[in-house]
Amino acid sequence: MQTAHDDTDYLRWLETQVSHLRAGQLECLDREQLIEELEAMSRSERRQLRNRLIVLVMHLLKLAHQPEKRSRSWSVTIITQRNDIKLLLRESPSLKSTLPTALVETYPRARQEAAEETGLPITTFPETPPFTLEQVLDEDYWPEPGSH
Repeated sequence: MQTAHDDTDYLRWLETQVSHLRAGQLECLDREQLIEELEAMSRSERRQLRNRLIVLVMHLLKLAHQPEKRSRSWSVTIITQRNDIKLLLRESPSLKSTLPTALVETYPRARQEAAEETGLPITTFPETPPFTLEQVLDEDYWPEPGSH
């Protein structure tokens, strides 16, 4: 039995595992490595969602606290992150239930990065998310200057 660790060709390893599954050759599967790969895929989806939330919330914070510096780049980043999150949720609907927790868990980093990028003291930004999850994801929501 060939494992991903033995074989440096990851694609070939995957194709071999698929071939074994299709042929019903379960005894030939590299079970432990398959479990590790599936768990890694799951972590990757969650990490992608969290990273997109960090970038999105950071830009919403910058917009709320430095509206005079609003740029096309900030707007494009907000639009892109919202669209990419929606796509991610469409492809993996079970991630939707993790969103409220993900927003709370990622907010401190978004706050820290907003402070770093704006040069404003971190205390300028609220300690808890000033936006609801619905606002964060709503393509029509743009924070009012000084509203948060």
